[in-house]
Amino acid sequence: MVDYSKNPLDLAFAALADQTRRAILGQLLERDLTVKSVAESYDMSLAAVSKHLQILGRAGLIRQVKQGREKICQLEPDALRSASLWMESFGFFPSAFLDDVEEELEVLGISQVS
Repeated sequence: MVDYSKNPLDLAFAALADQTRRAILGQLLERDLTVKSVAESYDMSLAAVSKHLQILGRAGLIRQVKQGREKICQLEPDALRSASLWMESFGFFPSAFLDDVEEELEVLGISQVS
């Protein structure tokens, strides 16, 4: 059996599957924050927030740098590059393929979503 837990792309998508972790990444996109500052934004324990940060760190999406007595959380600038490239590859379907999909949906009685 293949262990997907070691695949960087799988780790990134697993980390992004949680809305709290996505929100944390959004915060870190704006600026670096201490662990305590991140935790203040959520109605959960410091331990729970730390667990989310560990998952983001294991996925390579953030890093924590010790600065005195505090840990500073920083977004890894190129962390989502492989995930972004993988997702972009799905945006280049030939228009004929999309037309075929649309026709098939009409045949099945599924209306187009606007």
